[in-house]
Amino acid sequence: MKYSCEIIIDAPRDKVVALFDDPDNLSKWQPGFVSMKIISGNLGEVGSKSELKYKMGKRDIEMVETITAYNLPEVFSATYEAKNVWNLVENRFSELEDGKTLYTTNNEFKMKGMMKLMAWMMPGAFKKQSAKYLTYFKEFAEKELAC
Repeated sequence: MKYSCEIIIDAPRDKVVALFDDPDNLSKWQPGFVSMKIISGNLGEVGSKSELKYKMGKRDIEMVETITAYNLPEVFSATYEAKNVWNLVENRFSELEDGKTLYTTNNEFKMKGMMKLMAWMMPGAFKKQSAKYLTYFKEFAEKELAC
């Protein structure tokens, strides 16, 4: 399953990217974020891996992030692997003429087992969840940069 999402952030690209690139900000815009621990390589390095932990309701979710491209401010992409789910997310930041930033994500999911069934039955739920995260980041960035 592949899809894209985009949102316009009312702030300059360099400032938006600086917020996005700081792992200390993850808890400020990703609900349920618990921790991030580098397990191989160096932070921000292509090929590096980090363990991400989330608490979603009563569920604890662990995934491994592997950076596949790191060329900010243009692009940051990574794969995210959890039980029965592989997800590639390409984040792109484009400068708009009015000093705003277009934030685009290209998403690809591959699933197994029960997750594959869920994706087949409710494909719109994945895009909706991705769009929510863009909105959370937009709200965080605009509030943070308004100060």
